[in-house]
Amino acid sequence: MPDSLPDSLPASLIEARNVEKYYAQDHDTRIQVIAPTSVAVYPDEILAVLGPSGSGKSTLLRMLTGLSTPSAGEVLWHGKPVNGPCENVSIVFQSFALFPWLTVLENVEAPLKARGVAAEARRLRGIRMLDTVGLAGFESAYPKELSGGMKQRVGFARALVVEPEVLFMDEPFSALDVLTAENLRGELLDLWSDRKLPTRAVFIVTHNIEEAVLLADRIIVLGKNPGHIRTDFHVALPRPRDRKDPVFEQIVDHVYKVLTRQDELPTLEIHTEAKANGGQAKPKYQMLPHARPGGISGLLEILADNEHGREDIYKLADELAFEIDDLLPTVEAAAMLGFARVSEGDVEITPGGRAFAEADVMRQKDLFRHAALENVVLIRQIVRSLEKKTNHKLPDEFFHDVLDEHFTERETLAQLETAIMWGRYAELFDHDANGNLFYTTEEEAPASLES
Repeated sequence: MPDSLPDSLPASLIEARNVEKYYAQDHDTRIQVIAPTSVAVYPDEILAVLGPSGSGKSTLLRMLTGLSTPSAGEVLWHGKPVNGPCENVSIVFQSFALFPWLTVLENVEAPLKARGVAAEARRLRGIRMLDTVGLAGFESAYPKELSGGMKQRVGFARALVVEPEVLFMDEPFSALDVLTAENLRGELLDLWSDRKLPTRAVFIVTHNIEEAVLLADRIIVLGKNPGHIRTDFHVALPRPRDRKDPVFEQIVDHVYKVLTRQDELPTLEIHTEAKANGGQAKPKYQMLPHARPGGISGLLEILADNEHGREDIYKLADELAFEIDDLLPTVEAAAMLGFARVSEGDVEITPGGRAFAEADVMRQKDLFRHAALENVVLIRQIVRSLEKKTNHKLPDEFFHDVLDEHFTERETLAQLETAIMWGRYAELFDHDANGNLFYTTEEEAPASLES
């Protein structure tokens, strides 16, 4: 099992103290993306941050590097407040972010040139770093001539050439094929273990649980809505690590259990005069998992075929070759609809879910319709609102305005997209993308719902 952090820790390189990220709204409200959070990066460690989509992993990285200013709290670099981008950190991005008009060597030299390093000195350092990441001989090549793995090696070389104290990586392997990603992970670990990386710590954001357990000395798991730390633990496994090691599997399974644990629904902080005088805060809006009905149906069929109607989520993801962001939204959607239960890292089909899995297509639509109206607040609100209109039509803006009090603009649009997909499947309503309009014909309008 994972080990807790030791009582005595070295001085941190970077520390965030009670940092928050939120966006102010009208009427003195705010959308909280990250709840008050404290985290520190220590020397001689690889720290991995895991969490589902929307948990604020990349936002936390940007605040720690000084690229984004916290809405509250503070970030300290060697104990001193950070005001603007940190000078002695580097970031490796998911999308390579190379300059296509520059050669490989010129791309690697770019941050040195920006710092005013002399031409010969930066050329020698660039060549040495390209050799370190296995790209000797490709100095004069252009990015278009390289494979995805080679482009990411250039990204590593460019980040490391400035000899940062902390190397930040934002899902650096997610854009690569499986074999290339595995190869680069191994090479990164070899360089780290052999002390060939000119950096004192590595901070990696990932959505791949096995990747985190393979690489990290320490793992932080975030929850979402708003982002918050669910657990922070030390990985007490010697390197190299074997995926088939029972302890490795226990740690992965533990992370899945943490990720699928149901938190109490938090409340949205609303700073109003009414609240100051003892008024109640408005409850946090239910967040729809972004899962397709077909995916939910497929999951339920797999569970129904199991003798016990129950699967370990980690093992199921492994068998399906799914990442956390692929499987968890589907599991969460099945649970939200009442078709499944999630407990201790396992997902179990309910009687309603079994009835859905065993029904024909039309009966499945009926069951989905009933479950959505019963359990999904946004779906129910859309249906009721359309019922009250004589022409059974409402513009997107009506529901957008309701949601944007609780979510960022990007998440608001994603919530509406998911609601449209579920509503269409259940034949509760339709949507005109050109006219930005929700609608149902009078004949199709469902009977009035009880309040």
